[in-house]
Amino acid sequence: MSEMTLTSARTHLAEAVDAARMQHDPVWLTKHGRRLAAVIDAGDLDRLLQAAEDLEDLRAVQAAREERAASAVPIPWDEVKADLGLL
Repeated sequence: MSEMTLTSARTHLAEAVDAARMQHDPVWLTKHGRRLAAVIDAGDLDRLLQAAEDLEDLRAVQAAREERAASAVPIPWDEVKADLGLL
């Protein structure tokens, strides 16, 4: 991963974008040595966001399975419909 100061990014933003896009490696924007933001290829960001969503879905499924396993008594269908306001 490369780094670029914010001051440098003001004049060389196109280079930072090209580097991130072509090398698929984020360019960190820094100020006083601290990372503040990153320039990242749009396709890479889409894949990261999709992976994060998939991971969250897997966690939700696992939690639902654990909740179901902890509750050995099934909930009657009429009670489910009533809870959802479907009656």
